[in-house]
Amino acid sequence: MNKAFVKESDESDDDLDLEQPPGVPPGTKNYITPAGHQRLREELLHLLDVERPDVVKLLSWAASNGDRSENGDYIYGKRRLREIDRRIRFLTKRLDLAEVVDSSRQENLDQVFFGATVDYAGDDGDVHTVTIVGVDEVNLDVGHVSWISPIARALLKAKVGDTVTLHTPAGVQQIDILDVRYPPKV
Repeated sequence: MNKAFVKESDESDDDLDLEQPPGVPPGTKNYITPAGHQRLREELLHLLDVERPDVVKLLSWAASNGDRSENGDYIYGKRRLREIDRRIRFLTKRLDLAEVVDSSRQENLDQVFFGATVDYAGDDGDVHTVTIVGVDEVNLDVGHVSWISPIARALLKAKVGDTVTLHTPAGVQQIDILDVRYPPKV
């Protein structure tokens, strides 16, 4: 069949029903820190104000060059535009469903809640630091773990000095909470 008669779908597996965000337990909200919300919002605005207009301009120029079936700029520009539009839809839905939790207003500063940065020591004695954030903010390179991850679930509601049990695929570990910090009040 000739490719000219095949309609490309603008939808993909990435565009699932996001009424309940992937990775978030059913019946719970999509919590996010103010910094994470700001980063997603800035990405959305950058896509809307900078990247999308640039691609549309390139697409318009490429379309004016004539035959679109063999025009690489046009073909790849359309693909890039679909990617940008897909990401815009994703970010818009995620921001609409997000519930911002400002942990800088936390009163109980020695107990672990969403947004806390926690220093803990494992069975091996090594000290680790994690910050408990939303599912859209996870970045293991800087120690940001989702509030639904096993380590965060073990740490939540514990206090400085507590020893909690962490269940891992390698077995059960006992971890000691050394310090809990929250972002400064704004």
